[in-house]
Amino acid sequence: MRSTLLFLGLSLATVAFVFAQPKKVMPVYIDKTGTFRWTKDNKEAAFFGVNYTTPFAHAYRAHLALGINPEEAIKQDVYHMARLGLDAFRVHVWDTEISDVEGNLLNNEHLRLYDFLLAELKKRNIKTIITPIAFWGNGYPERDEETPGFSRFYGRGKLTTNDSAIVAQENYLKQFFNHINPYTKLSYQDDPDIIAVEINNEPAHSGPKEGVTNYVNRLTKAIKSTGWIKPVFYNISQGPYYADAVAASGVDGFSFQWYPSGLVSGSTLVGNYLPHVDKYTIPFDSIPAFRNKGLMVYEFDAADILQSYMYPAMVRGFREAGMGWATQFAYDPLAMANVNTEYQTHYLNLAYTPSKAISMLIASKVFHKLPRFKNFGTYPADSTFDVFRVSYKHALSEMNDEKEFYYSNTTTSKPVNPTKLVNVAGVGSSHVVSYNGSGAYFLDKLGEGVWRLEVMPDAIHIRDPFEKASPVKPVTHIEWNMNQMRINLPALGADFSVKPLNEKNNYTTTAVNQVFHISPGTYLLIQKGKQISDTYKSGVIGISEFVAPTATKKSLSLHHVPLKQVSANKAFTLRATVTGLDNGNISVIFSTSNGRYRTLEMVEKSTHQFELLVPEDLLQPGMLNYRMVIKQDNNYTLFPGAIKENPNAWDSYQINTWSTLVAAPHTQLELYNPTVDKAIRTYPVWRRGFQVTTTAGEIPGQLVLRLTASDLKDVETMGFQYSFTENVVGRRQELNQFKTLVLRARSSKPVEATITLVNVYGQSFSAPVKTTDHFQEIEIPLMQFKAGKSLLLPRPYPGFLPLTFNGGAGKFDLHEIEKVEITTGNNFTAAEKERGLTLEIERIGLKK
Repeated sequence: MRSTLLFLGLSLATVAFVFAQPKKVMPVYIDKTGTFRWTKDNKEAAFFGVNYTTPFAHAYRAHLALGINPEEAIKQDVYHMARLGLDAFRVHVWDTEISDVEGNLLNNEHLRLYDFLLAELKKRNIKTIITPIAFWGNGYPERDEETPGFSRFYGRGKLTTNDSAIVAQENYLKQFFNHINPYTKLSYQDDPDIIAVEINNEPAHSGPKEGVTNYVNRLTKAIKSTGWIKPVFYNISQGPYYADAVAASGVDGFSFQWYPSGLVSGSTLVGNYLPHVDKYTIPFDSIPAFRNKGLMVYEFDAADILQSYMYPAMVRGFREAGMGWATQFAYDPLAMANVNTEYQTHYLNLAYTPSKAISMLIASKVFHKLPRFKNFGTYPADSTFDVFRVSYKHALSEMNDEKEFYYSNTTTSKPVNPTKLVNVAGVGSSHVVSYNGSGAYFLDKLGEGVWRLEVMPDAIHIRDPFEKASPVKPVTHIEWNMNQMRINLPALGADFSVKPLNEKNNYTTTAVNQVFHISPGTYLLIQKGKQISDTYKSGVIGISEFVAPTATKKSLSLHHVPLKQVSANKAFTLRATVTGLDNGNISVIFSTSNGRYRTLEMVEKSTHQFELLVPEDLLQPGMLNYRMVIKQDNNYTLFPGAIKENPNAWDSYQINTWSTLVAAPHTQLELYNPTVDKAIRTYPVWRRGFQVTTTAGEIPGQLVLRLTASDLKDVETMGFQYSFTENVVGRRQELNQFKTLVLRARSSKPVEATITLVNVYGQSFSAPVKTTDHFQEIEIPLMQFKAGKSLLLPRPYPGFLPLTFNGGAGKFDLHEIEKVEITTGNNFTAAEKERGLTLEIERIGLKK
C-alpha cells in the first residue's frame, strides 16, 4: 500500500512538474532562404549591437581594482547601449572561469554577473545570442590566471579533437543550458530575449573533415538535449578549409567576423579605409549545404581607426551579404574607457569616443533599414546609399530622412524636412544644432513643442588610444563644461525654456533667439507658452535617465604633433589641445636658425583647441625648434615634458623642443624615409621566411627598409605601403611644382616592380620600375603614372576577403594623393618564386 501511494505520489509530482515547466519558446526562426524571422508574425528580423565583457576576465578585474561595483557599471553601460539604439548583444562566455576540468558548471560570481547582465539587457529589449565556449584564457592583456576550466586544461588545439575534452564540453553545455538565471527566473532556452546560440568562439580545427562535422553535431546534440529549440550557429569563417565540413553539420546557420583594417596596429591608422569595406565577399556559395542558412557576424570592428566614417559602410556590406545579426567587438566599459586597456586595438564608448558612438547609432539604422542582398555599387559611388552617407574627407557618418537626422561630426547637410523631425543626434554642428562642445547630444521629440535633450560631457583625446595601453596612462579626458548651443527646430520656436530632468541637476535657462548655454545632463525643452504633462515616454530610455563619467581630475595636459616639414617663407598654423586650463595663456618660444629667440601667444579657437599662425619671417630654411609654455599667474609649465619651470629664469636649463624642417624652395619633398617613418604596412603578413627590418645602408645615419622572402610560393605579391599625409601637409602649397617621383632602392637580383600612388578616393596610379643589385636613384615622371590597383593594407581579415582594390580611372591630382606603395613578384614564374627575393628601399620623394 505504501509502495503504491509512493508511486502515485511520485507520478503526480512528475505530472505537476511537467505541467509547471514554461513553454519552450522560439522567438526567432531561420526560414528556408536564411532570413531571420519573428515567430509571432513571420516578419523579417534584424539585430545589431555589440560584444561587452564586464562579467569576465580583464574587464571584471579592472572594475574591482578601481573599486567599482560591476553591477552598477553594467547598468550604466547597458543604458548607453540602449541610448545608441542597439538591440543585440553577444560575448564569448569565458568558460574557463565558470567550469572545471570535467565541464561541471561553477555557480560563481562571473556566472552571476553574466545573468545580471542578461536581465539588464532584457529591460532594454536588447536580444542575446549566447556563445557558451570561448576557448581562450582569461588574461589578456595581462597574463592568464590559473582558471579551473577545461579550456585551460586541454588547450584550444585539443578541444575539438580530444574525446575527453569533447565529453567535458558536452557536460558543460548540458548544465549551462539547464541553469536558471536567478534574476529572470528562466533558463536560457526559456528566455524569449535569448534568440539563438553560437556554439563556440573561433575554433581551431585540425584532422579529418569528418571529425569536424562529428564534433559540431555532438555539441549541437548536447545543447538540444536540454530542450533547446532555437537556432544553432557555428563559426565557418575562422577555418575556411573546413567550411564544407561545418556546412555538413546539422546547425541552422553560420557565423562570420570582419576586421577590414587588421588588428593591433600599435598606433592610429591614417588614410582612407573605405575601399577596405567596399564589399564583404563570402566564398562558400559553391557548397550546397551552405546555401540558404542563417548568417550572423559575431565580431567586427574598424580596428585602430579613430575616425567615425567606417561602421555604416561595413554594415551596408553585411546586409548585401545577407547577414541578419551583427555585433561589434567590443564596447568599452565606461569605468575603464579613459585608458582603453581592455583591447587596445578597439575603442568604442559613448562618452569617450562620441563620434564613433554616433556612427554606431547610424550603423544600427543602416542594418535595420537596408534590405538583404541589395547592392549600392562600388566605392566611391557607394558612399551615399539610401538615406545614409559616409565621408572619409569629412570624418563623417550621416543619416538624413524626414523623421531622423544623425551625424557623427559637423555636417553641412540640410535636414530633409525640419518640421517633421522626431529624433536628432550628433557631435559638432549642423543646420539643426550649433554646438561648441565635443561630446555627443540627443534630441527626442516627446510631444508637440516638447523635446528631451541629453548632453554628454566633452571628450578630449590626449594620446593615441591604440598605442600600448596601461591603467595609469589616460588617453581621453572628460570635462564638464558650460557650452553654447543653438537649436533650430521650428516646433520649438526661438525662446523655449530649458528644464533639468536628471538627478542633482538644477540648471534652468531660457533660449534667446534659439541660443543658450548648457552643461551635461538631461533636459526638457519646452516651447514658450506650452503646457506640459507628466505622461511623456521615450521608449526604453527613462525620461530622466542620465549616465556620464565624472570629470577627469584637473591636471594640466598639452597634446601637440609637430609638422615634419614646412615650406620656407610660407606661414603655417601650429595647433595644440590643452586640458586642465582654467586660466592663463599659452605661448610658443621659437629658437631660430640664427640663434635668436622669439615668443608668440596662441589663440583659443574652440574649447581646448589653441592655434598660432607662424609668420613667414620665422620660416627660413633650416630647422625650426620650439617649445610651448603655459603661464598661470606666476606658475610656468614647459612642453614637451610638462616641466614646471620659468623659461626666463636665470637657472632655467631645460632644452627639450619640438622640431620642424623648413625646406628650401628647391628641396625635394620626402614621401617616405625609413629612418623616421615607421608606420608602414607590409605584405605578406605573418609568413614563415618573410622578414621586415630596418638596417644600415650606404649613407651614414640613413636606414633602409629591407623586405626579405626566402621564397614567394603561394604568395600573390610582396611589398609595402605607407600613408605619407603627415609628411606633406606643411608643403601643400608647393605640390603643383613637383613633376617627378624619385626612388632610391635595390634588390638581390634585377626585378621589375610597380610603384603606386593612391588618392583619398581609393583610386590608384601605377608606374613600372626596375631595380638592380646596387642602389640607384630612379626618376619617374608623374605623367607616366596610369590607373591601376593597390593593396588593401593592413590585410583585411578573414583572409578570403579581397587583397586589392581597383577604384577605377580618376584624375591624377597630387593634392589628393596620400599613400605610396611598392610591390613586386606579381609576374614571377614558379621557379623565380622559389628562389626568393630581398628588396631594400632607402627613400621615396618628389622632385621639382
